[in-house]
Amino acid sequence: MKYRNIMTIRKLTSLALTGVLLTGSALTLGGCSQKSDDNANVLYVYNWGEYIGEDVVEKFEEETGITVIYDEFETNEVMFPKIDADPSEYDVICPSDYMIAKMIENDLLRPLDWDKMPNATAYTGKTYLEQAESFDPGNVYSVPYTWGTVGILYNTEEVDEEIDSWSVLWDEKYYDEILMQDSVRDIFAVALKYLGYSLNTTDLAELEEARDLLIRQKPLVQAYVVDEVRDKMIAGEAKIGVIYSGEAEYTREENEAMAYVIPKEGTNVWIDAWVITRDTHHYENALKWIDFMCRPDIALENFEYIYYSTPNIGAMELMDEEELENETLFPDLDNYDNLEAFDYLGEEAEAMYFELWKELKSAD
Repeated sequence: MKYRNIMTIRKLTSLALTGVLLTGSALTLGGCSQKSDDNANVLYVYNWGEYIGEDVVEKFEEETGITVIYDEFETNEVMFPKIDADPSEYDVICPSDYMIAKMIENDLLRPLDWDKMPNATAYTGKTYLEQAESFDPGNVYSVPYTWGTVGILYNTEEVDEEIDSWSVLWDEKYYDEILMQDSVRDIFAVALKYLGYSLNTTDLAELEEARDLLIRQKPLVQAYVVDEVRDKMIAGEAKIGVIYSGEAEYTREENEAMAYVIPKEGTNVWIDAWVITRDTHHYENALKWIDFMCRPDIALENFEYIYYSTPNIGAMELMDEEELENETLFPDLDNYDNLEAFDYLGEEAEAMYFELWKELKSAD
């Protein structure tokens, strides 16, 4: 197994606006373009950091004879400009829902041949395929890989109340004990859902109201972070944090006093999915990769390593009852009527969010 640039980020979903201002050096992370034809036994994979089982790539290589060149990215916004600049740089990628919609709009993806992916066809849950149609109508370009939610993690030994609302993030008694996500879509989603608005709104008045609410909260916030929510909570450096469900479960494994909740006002439910680039040189190999990831034993191995929920019904059948009843990882979505996936909002809306984000971060 070959690695070009290995990073150590477990999972960063969000429209982190630093990505909008990426420098040329950041855009070149990862190495050279491909120079092989479709028959070569090689595959260029671009995935999130620590987002695959430790032995899965090696197993794929041993079973297929295909050499994997594997790179990792921090955010969707780091990934997108690389692919936009050269859609042949990688063969198969794992973006998030709204970014897949953006890539489709920019003609950066190649349609999938589902007939050559029997595991994907047999084991990808219908519920998740239907959800994926919100960003990939007809499931033409993507196969769901993981899914999850964004919610509140809190230490039950330090917080003397049962939390069920985003409102706790504005409670002054938790001054300097609150961790917020350092990402524009996630942080605005919290404020927008608390206010009763859609997390996909492009209404300037609603967004300005959310900005003002976040500015009022800012003195209470210990830090705006991403993966560090997990690390700081484990270390006892904060009492409450906004976190992704997989990270929450990892934290609960380390400290049983941690509790995770989806606030009653609603939140983001997301999907990350495998896609193949428009100018791939190794299309058949990419299809084999996606299908391999959908094999139940492999999907289970990935799930047990990365802690993020799997849409693979075959893997679920291999799980024990305790795993399937874990409400952090497998919440019953039918119990909620206010969960939303992030939509790609277009360049104009992205710029508007970014400007409001800058105003929040620069506020005293």
